[in-house]
Amino acid sequence: MSLIVYLIVLAIQGLIFGALARLALPGKDPMSIPMTILIGIGGSFLGGLIVYAVSGGRSAGGFFAAFLCTVGLVYLVRRGRGGSVLSPDAASRERRERRGYR
Repeated sequence: MSLIVYLIVLAIQGLIFGALARLALPGKDPMSIPMTILIGIGGSFLGGLIVYAVSGGRSAGGFFAAFLCTVGLVYLVRRGRGGSVLSPDAASRERRERRGYR
């Protein structure tokens, strides 16, 4: 397989995992498409490492582990921006607090 084809497949896989993880967490998410791809690739890599370490080299449940790790990374990005699960960024939380919502 050519390196270019491998990188294209990797980007598409990252986009799919990143998009699914963003859909799994409620609320608007101000994340760009390249950042979504990078988070998807990172979550897939982290999930693969965890499955490899737990299963002793056999690959079983890699998709599920990659999805869970990607959701965790999206959550960490939201927390890093000052948001939470339901409000992705600090600015939306401040607007809601000014209106009297919690």
